[in-house]
Amino acid sequence: MSRIRIIHTTSYRYAEPVGFGPHRLVVRPREGHDLQVERLTLKVQPAAEVSWHRDLFGNSIALVRIFETAAHLSFESDVIVTRADLGSPHGILEVFPVAYPATYSPLESPLIAGYLAPVYPEEAGPLGQWVRALLGLKSGGDAFAFVREIGTWIHRHIQYRRREDRGVQSPLQTLALNSGSCRDMATLLLEAVRALNLASRFASGYLDSASSAAGRAATHAWAEVYFPEHGWFGYDPTLGESTSHKHIVAGVSSHPRGVMPISGTYSAPAELYLGMEVSVKIEQLLPRENSCTIQPV
Repeated sequence: MSRIRIIHTTSYRYAEPVGFGPHRLVVRPREGHDLQVERLTLKVQPAAEVSWHRDLFGNSIALVRIFETAAHLSFESDVIVTRADLGSPHGILEVFPVAYPATYSPLESPLIAGYLAPVYPEEAGPLGQWVRALLGLKSGGDAFAFVREIGTWIHRHIQYRRREDRGVQSPLQTLALNSGSCRDMATLLLEAVRALNLASRFASGYLDSASSAAGRAATHAWAEVYFPEHGWFGYDPTLGESTSHKHIVAGVSSHPRGVMPISGTYSAPAELYLGMEVSVKIEQLLPRENSCTIQPV
C-alpha cells in the first residue's frame, strides 16, 4: 500500500481582465478496489462557486462558476490518495486469453456500441486498412496481443511531442506527422483498436514518474480496452507498456473530449489570451498509522 499527494496546477493569462463562462474539471482520481481518495482540496482564483457531480461515465466532475473578471485564472487540485499494491491485472489475459474477434454478450452490447463507434468516422476506412496491414489479422488470434502490438508500434514510431494546443490530432494526422502528444497517441490507439471491433475508451489522469516527482509533469492519457469476461485493461502507447499502479485515472470517456482536465470559455477577443501553464507534482507520503489496507472483495 502507498500514499501519494498529487498537486495539479493550471493557470491562464490574459492581456487584460476578461469574463469567464462555466468551467468543467476532471481532476479527481477515480476511486475503486485499487485506489481511495483520502482528501481533496480545489482552489480557484478568482473566487468561484464549485459543485461536484457524476457524469455518464461515473467520473467525478467539478463544475465551476466564476463571477469576477480577471487577467489571471488558476486552478489548483491538491489530493492525497491511497493505492493498493495488487500487482498487474493483465496476467489474467495471459492465463485466459481472449480470442479475436471478441464476442460481447447481449447484456453488454447496448453499452459496448458507444465504445465501438469511431471518433473520426471519415478516417475509419483508411485506418482499418493500416491496422490490418500492420497485424496480418487472423481469426482465433490473441486479442490482447493485437492491442499490445499496435501500442508498441505507436511507441516506437510516433515521436512524443508535448503540445499545449486545444484538442487532439486525428489518427491519420498523427501517422502523417510521426509525432504527437500522449493524448494524440492514445487517440490513435483508441481508434485503431475500434477498427478491430474491440471496445475501447480514452483515459486521462496522472503518471507517477520522475518528471512528476520533480514537479515538471503535465496530465497524462492512455487507452483502455474492454475484454469480454475480464473487464477494462489499459495500454499506454507513450510508454509502450500496459498500465500499472503508476497510472492514476481521473476520468474515462468514449471520446477524448469527454475527459479534458479543464475546459471552459472566456468572453473577450482571442488576441487577449496570452497562454497557459500546467504543472503536476507527485509526492510520496508515509502510510498513515490508522490506515487500512485496500483489499478486493
